[in-house]
Amino acid sequence: MRFGISVSGSGVELLVLNNGVPVLQRHVEALYGSYDKLLNKLVALVQSVAKEVGPPKSVGFAIPGTQVAATGLIKNSNITALTGRPLRQDLAARLQSPVRLANDANCFTLSEATDGAATGAPVVFGAILDHGCGGGLVVHGSLVPGRNGLAGEWGHNHLPNAKPSDLPELACYCGRYGCIETYVSAPGLKHDYLLATGRSASPKQIAKAAAAGQAEAIAALERLEDRLARALASVINVLDPDCIVLGGELSHLDRIYTKVPEQWQQYIFGRQVETRLTRAKFGEGSTVRGAARLWSEDE
Repeated sequence: MRFGISVSGSGVELLVLNNGVPVLQRHVEALYGSYDKLLNKLVALVQSVAKEVGPPKSVGFAIPGTQVAATGLIKNSNITALTGRPLRQDLAARLQSPVRLANDANCFTLSEATDGAATGAPVVFGAILDHGCGGGLVVHGSLVPGRNGLAGEWGHNHLPNAKPSDLPELACYCGRYGCIETYVSAPGLKHDYLLATGRSASPKQIAKAAAAGQAEAIAALERLEDRLARALASVINVLDPDCIVLGGELSHLDRIYTKVPEQWQQYIFGRQVETRLTRAKFGEGSTVRGAARLWSEDE
């Protein structure tokens, strides 16, 4: 029994894998409040499920943010109650069980590289295009977190090859301007469409309008596709992955899987690559699957 738990702004999701097969899944809505309340909620959830299916062989957690290697403290989390806290150590002590913890985008990528859309690919880059723009890297089946836990954090690089339509650069919550995630994310697309039209619309509504032939919606998607092509071209130039897997709200825009690879060629060194761009097989559920897979089957 492998327990995976994903902590996000919308709540907590728990998945139990038995020999790689899902046997139980549970979602709990959560307003976390203090760190102690969050910790109590996570411990209670694991303990209640263990009473139903038996004790876990391993427990893995996916969180927004990064665990500092030297201290074990959490940083860069949009769940502020986690920041500066030793979450893994506290969970292990309360559960009396070994615990592993990783960034949510890393878990997403591990899931898709293990038995998802990128199964068998030697080098996989995963990107979640949702409220933000996270990423993860898996090489030969193993997660690569990086020395500082920052591997895959492409969303806080500067959008490459800025064009007049990208200006003025947008402020990011991280304190910088022009970060990729301020453009290539659900809020980024909505903001771009609002600036161009004066009207609010969700990514789904924009895609529907574009399919119906609305010129403004088509132009908004074309700007998004060009920005995503530039951003992913920089990833390809550094990592040269076999496969890039997309998740999150923007991953449901069907046209990006043909338009973006067509466009990234012009930004890539040599102008010709065979990197595959694909949608996640397990969608939003991939993060919690990856959390359960933070432990290999032979551990």
